[in-house]
Amino acid sequence: MTNRLAAADNLPRRIAEVLDTNAPGRVSRSRMSPQMSYGRHAGPAPPTARPAAVILLLFRRGDRRWHLPLIERPASLLRHGGQISLPGGVVEPNESSSDAALRELQEELGFDGPLEMLGRLTDCYVFASDFVITPWVAAASSGPQWRPHDREVQAVVELSLESLLNERSIGRTTIERGPLVFHAPCLQFGTSCIWGATSVILGELADLLHRLG
Repeated sequence: MTNRLAAADNLPRRIAEVLDTNAPGRVSRSRMSPQMSYGRHAGPAPPTARPAAVILLLFRRGDRRWHLPLIERPASLLRHGGQISLPGGVVEPNESSSDAALRELQEELGFDGPLEMLGRLTDCYVFASDFVITPWVAAASSGPQWRPHDREVQAVVELSLESLLNERSIGRTTIERGPLVFHAPCLQFGTSCIWGATSVILGELADLLHRLG
């Protein structure tokens, strides 16, 4: 069932219909939250939290299966160096959340092709940086040609929905932050280990897709 879903022509429309009613929401967040998060990814966010936005862009390649672009950050970055994330960033003053997500998609990956915004998932509070992230889901009309920003993008990782929906992709990783050592659920895709807020958001999308399947 999930294999057929990962290649379904009508997948964007079905996702939009579900997002128009209700997303899986906070209940699906705990499964992919790190050990030290204590449920904080589900919020509510404190008044100090700054707004940010990310985008989950569905697209197809020659095999006609749906994928999502993820970004491997350069190891040289002071924050999130070497980590895998979704395209996105801070919402600027006088900018809507969806506009911020689209701007970051263009700035980080150079994508400016036609797409359809399908809706939003549940806001995700990232306590380590005090951001509240709004995840937007969109679908590209054709297979994108990436033009990644060299200083922000080490590599583009194309995550197939088939891999996202495979329960065997869920693993566990150990995170070291100075003297602090803790465990976190992660998505294992090739040599990539996706954890933290990115895996929490992807976990909610996976739960939504399983409901469609």
